Amino acid sequence: MRKITGIMKIIEIKTLRGPNYWSNFRKKLIVMKLDIEQLEELPTNKIDGFADRLEKLIPSMVKHRCSKEYAGGFFERVKEGTWMGHVVEHIALEIQTLAGMECGFGRTRGTGAPGMYHVVFSYMEENVGNYAAKASVKIAEALVDGTDYDLDADIKLMRQMREKSRFGPSTGSIVDEAVARDIPFIRLNSESLVQLGYGKNQVRFRATMTDKTSSIAVDLASNKDETKKMLQEAAIPVAKGMCIMYESEVEEVIAKVGFPLVFKPLDGNHGKGASINVKTLEEAKAAFEHAKKYSRKIIVEKFITGFDFRILVINNRFIAAALREPAHVIGDGVSTIQQLIDIENKDPRRGYGHENVLTEISIDRETDEQLAKYNYTLSTILKKGEQCYLKGTANLSTGGTSTDVTDIVHPHNIFICERISRVIGLDICGIDIMATNLSEPLEVTGGVVLEVNAAPGFRMHLAPANGLPRNVAAPVIDMLYPTGKSCRIPIIAVTGTNGKTTTTRLIAHIVKNNGFRVGFTTSDGIYVQNSMLTKGDTTGPVSAEFILKDPTVEFAVLETARGGILRSGLGFGKCDVAVVTNIQEDHMGLSDINTLKDMANVKGVVARAVKRDGYAVLNADNEHCVSISKTTDCKIAYFSLDENNPVIVEHCKKNGIAAIYENGYITIKKGDWKFRVEKASHVPLTFGGKVTFNIYNVLAATLASYVYGFTIEDIKMSLETFIPSAAQTPGRMNIFDFKEYKVMIDFAHNADGFRGIKEFLSTIDSPLKIGIITGTGDRRDDDIRDMGRISAQMFDHIIIRQDKFLRGRQADDIVKLLVEGIHEENPKQSYEYIPKEVEALKHALSLAKPGTFITALSDVIDNAIEVVQSYLDKERGV
Repeated sequence: MRKITGIMKIIEIKTLRGPNYWSNFRKKLIVMKLDIEQLEELPTNKIDGFADRLEKLIPSMVKHRCSKEYAGGFFERVKEGTWMGHVVEHIALEIQTLAGMECGFGRTRGTGAPGMYHVVFSYMEENVGNYAAKASVKIAEALVDGTDYDLDADIKLMRQMREKSRFGPSTGSIVDEAVARDIPFIRLNSESLVQLGYGKNQVRFRATMTDKTSSIAVDLASNKDETKKMLQEAAIPVAKGMCIMYESEVEEVIAKVGFPLVFKPLDGNHGKGASINVKTLEEAKAAFEHAKKYSRKIIVEKFITGFDFRILVINNRFIAAALREPAHVIGDGVSTIQQLIDIENKDPRRGYGHENVLTEISIDRETDEQLAKYNYTLSTILKKGEQCYLKGTANLSTGGTSTDVTDIVHPHNIFICERISRVIGLDICGIDIMATNLSEPLEVTGGVVLEVNAAPGFRMHLAPANGLPRNVAAPVIDMLYPTGKSCRIPIIAVTGTNGKTTTTRLIAHIVKNNGFRVGFTTSDGIYVQNSMLTKGDTTGPVSAEFILKDPTVEFAVLETARGGILRSGLGFGKCDVAVVTNIQEDHMGLSDINTLKDMANVKGVVARAVKRDGYAVLNADNEHCVSISKTTDCKIAYFSLDENNPVIVEHCKKNGIAAIYENGYITIKKGDWKFRVEKASHVPLTFGGKVTFNIYNVLAATLASYVYGFTIEDIKMSLETFIPSAAQTPGRMNIFDFKEYKVMIDFAHNADGFRGIKEFLSTIDSPLKIGIITGTGDRRDDDIRDMGRISAQMFDHIIIRQDKFLRGRQADDIVKLLVEGIHEENPKQSYEYIPKEVEALKHALSLAKPGTFITALSDVIDNAIEVVQSYLDKERGV
């Protein structure tokens, strides 16, 4: 055994929020890249006293089974010897559980580099998950070093963080009910504003107010005096009282109404500023001043003896009823009030904030004022059996309790409450009633309606201290999404190495021509119909969410790139169709994705997100795309340039659907039947059938559209009308015809893209082919060299320029690697270096002779298009 210093280094922390590389089902994951440094050489069994210190600090980890499949299994693993990344994972999970957020999924995997691990674990609240990642490393380091660690401070802070960010009980219950019904949700702010559903089928709610809630009804409910008048006019029993503004009116209201009284703010809520059972002029003046803090006008009513009931009405239907009681203690003849509060707070049902059925009773000014009414202090010893109220209102968030009484409410009282919801006009309505009971009509018991509340809390019904819990969120969802109303819009997601943007645009064109208002994301911007709303590379989850939040969008087509998947997961939970265009060697070595198999697992996230009755559209000519089919739980459709491809043959034998290129036609094959869509040479995007990679894109888009449900006739028309141009497909083989030469601008940025351009250029008859190229800094050295090699094969003269984004390299390094590749292919190749892209373009244009074909492979498409278009306009005299 040896003692060491347990210093580790967090390289990065990623927060995943959707289906992801690690799990399609567990969307909320923290991925921490951790360098355990010298601890790589020391598993836990070689660190003196580590296992004992861990078990002493966090004994509750005995529940962790790990691979042993029984309680205490993880502690055994620690004693036998495991690596520190694994320990950090388990600590991160357990400290979240101790803070009231039980998170059970975790895994730790090496990155391939010595001492470097991905520590992956689930979270409930994002800010807490990130904190748990950092804290778990500090805890592990303290355990290695044998130093003390204040775990309680971490747990307390994490609880506070949780309460600050989590949904409240009402909002959370509606979200949980939606999720249980497979209705997607998007949190629209850091509070309680939530969108259910996508696009045009979305609805929104905030706490228990929905987009169906009448603003007039909310305004009425907020004005207690106006509410009271309307209820009186509707012959609904209410408490006698009046509205006042000045302290001088207090004595007048006492004379008219008589003690005991209730004072409450006119537009208050949640019991704020309210005082009950006021019996003296002194108390009345104090109650007035207290209420005045919350409103200019004060409601003063007769205090009705009885019990405080809350009735919940949703969509004009009675749903639940609860008896509410303010926070209180009952004397034992021995303990002080403070001691009784401490005992009550030890009740396991009580917790911090909303974490348990009941909230801990806090001591505040209201408590002191309430005790003062009885001439009590916290040191007072109550008689045995004496009940002492600590708050003036029965609010659960201040320690109050509730008892469900739904099943004993008299039908006439139900009728009154449902009528009240219509009189005020609230879709979700909380009605406060004071009565001796609800099992008899209010007319019999002398009970009255005290208030009508917009945005009533659900907690007292969801988790009463006594009685049957009621799923009051269910009728809210029933109201927002009645039978037959869809919550989703169709989603087609497109991923792959090359061809994503063109395929996305073509699918969007087909969708639009079929009468849908389509929203789509691409590497050049976000679009709704023909309008660009946001410019830039918008292929990540934030952009997808942008489209899904748009209430005008009827159909989404989402380009989905590798980076966003690894950084945050998908921006949607499920899609109807997923397209994987191809998987090639690009972005290798980034984010620890080192092999094509790794890359297939990343791209496969999109295919694995397809609904069970949807389709994954895969490239049968690419073995890594084909391998994805084994990991999906949906239908499969393949596309190929070769109808005799064994994958296609076997698939169609089983009556599968495919798109093939046969005898010059784009063809749908279903079982043994062929349905020709259009001759490839008649599809503008294929440039007369010369551009193989665009034939692939057409096959992918055709197949995705067909399996979604569009007809062959409609697809054919769309293929014929999709014209490649700087406007329709910016940066995708945009060819500009000058009088004596041509210029093509393309976004090809990897070796496979360069090969596609090379194949097309082989069909071009030109005495001089000039190429403007660059390398991408975050690619491997040989990937950059390969782009130089291919350039030397297809161009007579090469102009090397500098990429706008060097991505971690020096410009000279990139140029050096490109030149090495060029010389490996052709030592005599003509080339020059002009750093600025615009200058490189202008220079290439100056070299043009009759018949010259200039190809600019650009990363900043707009700049290149603008320069070339300006020259073309000048030539045409525009």
